[in-house]
Amino acid sequence: MLKRRPLRKIVHNEMCVSGAADMAEEMVQALLDGQPLETEEFCDFSLEEQNEATAATGVSPSTPSTFTPELKKNVFYIVAGAIVNDNGEVLMIQEAKSSCAGQWYLPAGRMEPGESIAEAARREVLEETGLEFEPTTLLMVETAGGAWYRFVVTGSITGGRLKTPADADPESLQAQWVADLTSLDLRATDIVPLVELSQAYQRRGETPWHRPLLPAARRHDRLLLRLVVCVRKRANNRVSVLMSEKTSLHLPTCEISPPRSIHSTLKKYMTEMFGADLPPHRPAGVLSVEYAHEPDQPAGLCLTLLVPVRKPLEEAHLIDKYQWCELSRDAGHALLERLGKNRLVTLNVIR
Repeated sequence: MLKRRPLRKIVHNEMCVSGAADMAEEMVQALLDGQPLETEEFCDFSLEEQNEATAATGVSPSTPSTFTPELKKNVFYIVAGAIVNDNGEVLMIQEAKSSCAGQWYLPAGRMEPGESIAEAARREVLEETGLEFEPTTLLMVETAGGAWYRFVVTGSITGGRLKTPADADPESLQAQWVADLTSLDLRATDIVPLVELSQAYQRRGETPWHRPLLPAARRHDRLLLRLVVCVRKRANNRVSVLMSEKTSLHLPTCEISPPRSIHSTLKKYMTEMFGADLPPHRPAGVLSVEYAHEPDQPAGLCLTLLVPVRKPLEEAHLIDKYQWCELSRDAGHALLERLGKNRLVTLNVIR
């Protein structure tokens, strides 16, 4: 059985020294600004280590430790365009595929090798609606298990001509701007909350919302989950973030287990960092997505989640090799602001 490192209590003098705290703050600020972290691809809790822990409980691991993500083979990335016009109407397409011919859905489809998420969204919208589309932001990241992702984007129509029944092809039969989804025979109702979210974003006015955020271009060889775990210190009400000290100071990062849900992977990793005395926590949403792909190369990604801990720092006891780094008051305030409603890209874990 894997040996669990002894717990240590976090006390006042165990905070990051100034230089390390500055580094932590720079990393957090880059993510808040939608930038990729141009650092080594760290992984503190690999599939190999997860499989060893699973095997120690008498259960056979379901995924080889050498798992390599291959697009459209063992990982599946979908883009969907939830596009709303100034009248609150949503752009819908009528399906041509035999399995759902005649039914209606958002323009959506699988990403192709070498495409960015924005490029795939532009292509799918053009093929299925006849309209030229410029994505402006992610609205939601959906996951089913650890190897299926749907990236829901919205943006602006910049040109083209709306597809009519006379333009029907294998991609779609037609496209329409629709005010009331209940008037359509939908392929599936899973798009209803996506449409509602896009409509809310379009009419947000002065309501605070997350800044426009598109996936950052950075290639990864593995499926990675990076965490910005934040906590307040009771003594001074300052915000600290969790940092890994393994090999080099960085934000905690683990490998995503393909057959497991993101929530399951997160719980296992939090237990690795905090031990059995896991403090109450819940992912607030997505801070960033890093993805870039070259044909014949691994199709990995890095999903960064903001995870607030619902206990004061003094009660959030860590296992060795991790430490809290206290942020400046301004940086801590900027991070806490993202915990408000709609201030992060929504994460929807389907299973």
